[in-house]
Amino acid sequence: MSSQKKAISTDKAPVLRPPQFPFSQAIVHNGIVFCSGSIGMDPATSQVVGGSAQALRNLSAVLEAAGSSLKNVLKVNVYITTMENFQAVNKGYLDFFEEPLPARTCVAVKELPLGTDVEIECIAHL
Repeated sequence: MSSQKKAISTDKAPVLRPPQFPFSQAIVHNGIVFCSGSIGMDPATSQVVGGSAQALRNLSAVLEAAGSSLKNVLKVNVYITTMENFQAVNKGYLDFFEEPLPARTCVAVKELPLGTDVEIECIAHL
């Protein structure tokens, strides 16, 4: 297991570039994958389509590029623009995760990048 950090990038998830978006899609370090926040953007068109399902598909693609998967997710942070979407996010979320479910935080924030309604980040093991 390498003690060096390694940036992960895949075109199967939106590739947002500096200087407007100064971050990696994920970083792997000591067998742990730290994924940046993912929004509901279609990687083929770069159009924001919204919703947790597309954000989670994007995270899945990044995890796979890192050699991991959604099954290895330990912690998820969900950011939504209104708690009125909490149940809808939960419903979509359960389509992607199985028991034991990852630890999770969900908070409402004033706004998110590119006017999207949800952003999801996670930490997984390889």
